[in-house]
Amino acid sequence: MKYAYPAIFTPAAEGGYDVKVPDLPGCRTCGDDLADAIFMAEDAISMWLWTAENKNEVIPAATVLQSVEAPRFINYVYADTDAYRKKNDARAVKKTLSIPSWLNTMAEEAGVNFSQILQEALKARLGVQ
Repeated sequence: MKYAYPAIFTPAAEGGYDVKVPDLPGCRTCGDDLADAIFMAEDAISMWLWTAENKNEVIPAATVLQSVEAPRFINYVYADTDAYRKKNDARAVKKTLSIPSWLNTMAEEAGVNFSQILQEALKARLGVQ
């Protein structure tokens, strides 16, 4: 699902921004600069909504915030829970693959964990941790 929520950005005394999303209880984050704060707000909102969707909770409607006192400001932040789910869902997915019989025999005799080896190889190949 795609969402947009208003967020209140407050400049922090030490630099950067504190971000609060009033429509989503407890949804707060911060960023080192404005771009980072917007990125972090998108991530925080996506995580909040993804969790609510997974628990079949009611998703609050986005309200219209009229104004805040300067130097704070309001900015709408976009969130896509489908994209967030694809990126962060750690559930195991079953895959069927083929390897030569002799390699299977050797691996089984060595007690190889096929899932672990495939995950490690894929992460190395794709450059992810």
